[in-house]
Amino acid sequence: MTDPRHLPAPGRPAPTSTYRLQLHRGFTFDDAAATVGYLAELGVSHLYLSPCLQAVPGSTHGYDVIDHSRLSEELGGAPAFGRLVATAHAAGLGLILDVVPNHMAVSEPESQNAAWWSVLREGPASPYAGWFDIVWDDRDNPGRVLLPLLGDSLDASLPELTRTGDRLRYHRHEVPLAPGSVPAGDPTPDLAAILARQHYRLCHWRVGTEELNYRRFFDITTLAALRVEDPTVYEQTHALVRQYVRAGAVDGLRIDHPDGLADPHEYLQRLAADTGGAWIVVEKILEGSEHLPGTWQCAGTTGYDALNQIMGLFVESGAEAEFTELYEALTGESGDYGSVVSAAKKYVVEHVLAAEVNRLDERLTSTAWADPRTRDLTRRGIREALVAVLSSFEVYRAYVRPGEPVPEVSRQIVRAACERARAVAPSRAAEVDAVGRLVLDGPADVVVAFQQACGPVMAKGVEDTAFYRYARLLALNEVGGDPGRFGRSPADFHRYCADLQHDWPLTMTTLSSHDTKRSEDVRARLCVLTEDARGWAETAARLLSLGEKYVSAAGPDRNSTYFLLQTLVGAWPVSADRAVAYMEKASREAKLRTSWTDPDPAYEDALRRYVHAALADDEFRAALEAYVEALTPAARVTSLAQKLIQLTMPGVPDLYQGSETQLLALVDPDNRRPVDFSRLRDTLQAARDDKQQVVAAALRLRRERPECFGPEAAYERLEARGTSAEHVLAFARGGRVVTVTPRLALTVARRGGWGDTAVSLPPGRWVNVTTGAAAEGSAPLADLLDPGPVALLVRAG
Repeated sequence: MTDPRHLPAPGRPAPTSTYRLQLHRGFTFDDAAATVGYLAELGVSHLYLSPCLQAVPGSTHGYDVIDHSRLSEELGGAPAFGRLVATAHAAGLGLILDVVPNHMAVSEPESQNAAWWSVLREGPASPYAGWFDIVWDDRDNPGRVLLPLLGDSLDASLPELTRTGDRLRYHRHEVPLAPGSVPAGDPTPDLAAILARQHYRLCHWRVGTEELNYRRFFDITTLAALRVEDPTVYEQTHALVRQYVRAGAVDGLRIDHPDGLADPHEYLQRLAADTGGAWIVVEKILEGSEHLPGTWQCAGTTGYDALNQIMGLFVESGAEAEFTELYEALTGESGDYGSVVSAAKKYVVEHVLAAEVNRLDERLTSTAWADPRTRDLTRRGIREALVAVLSSFEVYRAYVRPGEPVPEVSRQIVRAACERARAVAPSRAAEVDAVGRLVLDGPADVVVAFQQACGPVMAKGVEDTAFYRYARLLALNEVGGDPGRFGRSPADFHRYCADLQHDWPLTMTTLSSHDTKRSEDVRARLCVLTEDARGWAETAARLLSLGEKYVSAAGPDRNSTYFLLQTLVGAWPVSADRAVAYMEKASREAKLRTSWTDPDPAYEDALRRYVHAALADDEFRAALEAYVEALTPAARVTSLAQKLIQLTMPGVPDLYQGSETQLLALVDPDNRRPVDFSRLRDTLQAARDDKQQVVAAALRLRRERPECFGPEAAYERLEARGTSAEHVLAFARGGRVVTVTPRLALTVARRGGWGDTAVSLPPGRWVNVTTGAAAEGSAPLADLLDPGPVALLVRAG
């Protein structure tokens, strides 16, 4: 029986499917309204909008909110939103909003965020001082906010500061002057003296890396964290969203980064009550065998767990050793993913997130020293232990709630991290034990601060560093994924789906999003490589050899060129400029030869020259194109198979804009390129795209027969028999719908086809909704998947 906390309240609609639209000034509410007719025809039940509250002017994503009280003027404001709601409702579509509770933008000009401006002007006395997670009693900057926005030292930057009335300007930045801080009647006041009287401290941007005294979103200093655990802050930042949900204009919410909140459980409980039990999903990244906390009042996650479960079906696990050997031979890098993660997380903890670690270290040390049992632990020892424990955490958070009994699973998570920390820092065992006790049973501020630090370490250390360093098989380097795990069995997938149907039947599922490292079709191509280990080894070696003459003493290194090769194969055709932009980002994220904070112009120039030269080389390009062409048939089957699985498995499927046809996109901003909805409408009506036709068939079926896919619908594994039975994935939904797809299609093709392989259908006569062909009993795969390559069956009668 599904926990009622995981379902919308009675009478509140749940989507049968969602379609993610990225809003910005080039694609407004009115532009979204223009897509409604096409999306209704496609079979979508709800539009899923990126954040649309007032963000920084020119924002391309909306996560940099500056005013929670109004809709984005660049998107058309309230009038255009009203038109979108009316258009969607007239077509039978609902709306889902993306909500950003964890942070606000505090970027230049600082005056655009009224709450932040007030804090800078009035300091702790500001009515908004409690909005932001600021350490007002910071020992180095008591009563002041550190503002690391200068390009040089304060002394060197003073000539660039200009005063205009009650504010100071520094290029595009502007900061307020506190009332009474400028001597009256002094035409040429001492600027340095005036700054000393402000509620902020201007400093070089590098100072913030170690001394920033407000919590931020990951390592982005221009996104200041909010304290939504404060009822006043919650009310003022959620009033407009709550108003739209209660009025029926909005049916559900997607909650961004819940792990950044002080208490996600309490937040979701409050939000559910305030929205009348609306459908809510959370952007929670589940690592390994981790489960979403069952006490959370939401429908589930945004689907990265489903993405990785599905993708694993199409990775040939038997090729792991060959891919590891190939990676080590071609690049000289270690094939041990665990060691890469450890190094990346340690780097992030010690450098990228040093300010966060410093603040947490202060709290831990002062608390430890207040206890006679730990008074003799040194500051250095506690810090080394903290670094070791944070680096050893394998999930985003342990979900310890101050003042409540610690769940056993939370204790196990912390104990496991401490055990790993003792192994890497044996001389600090006592300090590690002290840290472990404090993060489980310490004061509330220590417990919460540690919880809020774990997520950024995981995100920046794994997804934004290790994923760009480890290139054994890039398809696996996906949000919530484990590049160290090479493939998943159908049995594992069926168990996952059975659990999902029982526990989280209305969770979101996805294959592509605005945050995925690669789109589903890029990953599909790369998965096929595992079925062609020998062919890929020969092709990769040849391409690296052909490109060797374009490598200079400055670079690029072999790991980067192998990373590039997989990128080109997965996303081909790719222009040189697009490939360069992506590789520059990837190299900076890796933080080995260059980085965002310390770019190496010589290395980046060498990388740029290599990409342009290789793609201009006729022999290199011909070899690349020939290999991609050879992969295309199997990649097409893989794309269609994983899509149909996602659309019919337990959960609510989401489609990222444009992914209903082939979308060969890389990480943002590459995946936010404009979508030609006129073309998509034409191809749908003309039935010219096989992927789009499969999507439309499945979405329409979900909309027409929700009882086959909802909380009460059954999920039944279907068995296949024959020579290629292990290459079949089949299941029934609600007793009336059956999905049959191939897996590892290249291997099947090389065997000469399906042979005697058949799948056992449930009793009755079944009709393929895309071809009209009928089947029953033990159905041969050769017939079911002709012309195929996937089958969506409905029971006749």
